[in-house]
Amino acid sequence: MADFDPEKFEDKYANYFPQLQRAYKNAFNTMNDEYDSTLIHAIDQQILNESEPMYEDGDFYVQLPENPKERLTGVVVEDEKLDAVLDRYLDELAAEHRRVFGLNG
Repeated sequence: MADFDPEKFEDKYANYFPQLQRAYKNAFNTMNDEYDSTLIHAIDQQILNESEPMYEDGDFYVQLPENPKERLTGVVVEDEKLDAVLDRYLDELAAEHRRVFGLNG
């Protein structure tokens, strides 16, 4: 667990890269255990690869690239299912960021 400083998070890759990697890896492992691994790998590699972890108003969230659904190729999935799994993945990422940075409450 790192001592978290919101001001340092503005330069997150210089100050918190190992923690960010850990949060993404933990979220990926959780999602891969709970959902279809092909879909989770595709989301990870084609949508989340260009996402941006953010910290604002006391919490974490992930800013997705533009048109995330259009980025997904090689996997057939209904929009509703993709939305649900992606939302769940984003919730898991935020929870892992809070856990890794010791901000669970």
